[in-house]
Amino acid sequence: MSTGLDDTRSTAIYRRAVSLLPGGVNSPVRAMRAIGRDPLFIARGEGAEIVDVDGNSFVDFVCSWGPLILGHAHPQVVEAICEQAKLGSTFGAPTEAEVDLAEEVTRRFPSIEMMRMTSSGTEASMSAIRLARAATGREKLLKFAGAYHGHVDGLLAEAGSGLATAGIPSSPGVTDAAAAATVIVPWNDPEAVAAACALHEFAAILVEPIPANMGLVPPQSSFLESLREFADVNGALLVFDEVISGFRVSAGGAQELYGVQPDLTILGKILGGGLPAAAFGGSRALMEQLAPVGSVYQAGTLSGNPLAVAAGRATLALLDDEAYLRLAATTENLAAALREAAGSCPVQIVTEPGLMTVFFAEQPVRDYEAAKAADGEAHAAWCRALLARGVYPPPSQFEAWLRGHRLSRPRVREPLLIPTVIAIRWKLFAKGIAFITRRGFWSVALTRTLPFWLAIGSTLPGWKGWPRSAIWKPFLS
Repeated sequence: MSTGLDDTRSTAIYRRAVSLLPGGVNSPVRAMRAIGRDPLFIARGEGAEIVDVDGNSFVDFVCSWGPLILGHAHPQVVEAICEQAKLGSTFGAPTEAEVDLAEEVTRRFPSIEMMRMTSSGTEASMSAIRLARAATGREKLLKFAGAYHGHVDGLLAEAGSGLATAGIPSSPGVTDAAAAATVIVPWNDPEAVAAACALHEFAAILVEPIPANMGLVPPQSSFLESLREFADVNGALLVFDEVISGFRVSAGGAQELYGVQPDLTILGKILGGGLPAAAFGGSRALMEQLAPVGSVYQAGTLSGNPLAVAAGRATLALLDDEAYLRLAATTENLAAALREAAGSCPVQIVTEPGLMTVFFAEQPVRDYEAAKAADGEAHAAWCRALLARGVYPPPSQFEAWLRGHRLSRPRVREPLLIPTVIAIRWKLFAKGIAFITRRGFWSVALTRTLPFWLAIGSTLPGWKGWPRSAIWKPFLS
C-alpha cells in the first residue's frame, strides 16, 4: 500500500519476502501492520537519516529500536568495528576489551559490581531470571501488564481473571506451567503490588523502570521506591530491565535518574553500539553464583563478541554528561513543537531524556489499559502522514520514539507540525462529515470546511495548488 511515497521497489521486495520470511520480516513490528501499510525496506543510513530502496530519505526516530543513540554509521563507531574486524571477528575466548567494557559499565552503574554478557536482551532476561530463582530458592515472578522483557516463555503471559492471580499464556506455544509462575499486576499501582506480595513469595519483581513497550509510561512519584520496599519485605530480588533506558536517559540509566538501586540489572541495545550485545549484572555475591564460579549455568557462543564490544566501547566513550544534557534538551524541544501543533486537541505527549510517545488520548496515560484505550486509528494516520513527509516514526502506538544526538530542531519541526494537525483534525472532521453526509449535505459540509483545508495546504512546502498528497485523497473520492 502506497501512502504518498514512491515505494515500488519496497513493494517488490516485500512480495519476495513474504514467501521466505513469516510476514516478510524478522521481527513483527517491522511489518508496519499497526499503521495500515506494508514495510519500507531500508538501504542505508547516515547520521539522523535513513534511505529506503526507492531513494526516499527519512529523519529516523526508530534508531534500530534504541541502539543508535549516536545516529547511523557514526565515524568513530565504524572505525572501531573496522579496526577490530581486521584483528578477528570472534574467538570463543576471553579478550581484554570485554574487561574494559565491564569496567565502564560498573563505573556507570553502582549497583553492578560484576556482569555477564549475552547476545540479546531476551537472553539476558532469561539468564537474570534463572539467577534470581537460584539465589532465592523461589519460582514465581511479578511483572507488569504491558511490559516486555523479551520473548521468554514465562514472560509471554497476561493477567488472569483476578487481581494478583497466576498468568495465562499470551502466545501459542507457551505452556500453562510456564505462564503460571508469572503474576501480572497493573503498572503504577502500588496497591496491586502490595496485594500480590501478600499472596506470593517471589523470586523477583521484574520491571522496566521506565516502560517503553506500551508507549512511554513513566513511573509515578515514589512508585519505584515502593517497589524497592516491597521486594525487600517479600524477600524478592528487584530486577530492573534497562535494555532501553540504560545509557539512554542518563549515564547510569533509570536507576541513576530516579535514585533507586535494583539487585540485578538487564542491559542491551546501546551497550552493543548497534551490534548484538546485552548483559545482566549485580552484586558480586549474586553474580558469583554463575558458572564457572558457582553452579547456575549460563553460556553463549558469541557472548562478548569482539565486534559488538568494540562498537559498545566507542559509543559509550562519546556519552558524557554534556551529551545527556543535550539529548534531554532536544527531546523536550521536539515535544514542545508537537504540543504547539496539537494545541487543545486531545493528545498526550510524554517524554524522558531520549524517549517520547504521542498518545492520541484525552487523559494522561498511566498504565497499559489507558495506553490500549488511545486512538490507534488516529495514531496510524499520523504515522502514515509523517512517512509521506520524510519522518520515520515507530510504526506502533506501543513503541517509544527514540532520539539520537545527530538531530536538530529546525530539521524536523516543519514535517512534524503539519501531519500532526492533519491527523488530529481529520478525526474530528471525519466524524462531522459522516453525520452530514448521511443527510445529503456533502456539498455544504465541504464548502464550509474548505477554507480550513486550504489553509493547511498552503503551509506545505512546495505548495502549488490543491491538492498534491495522498493525505488529501479522502476529500476527493
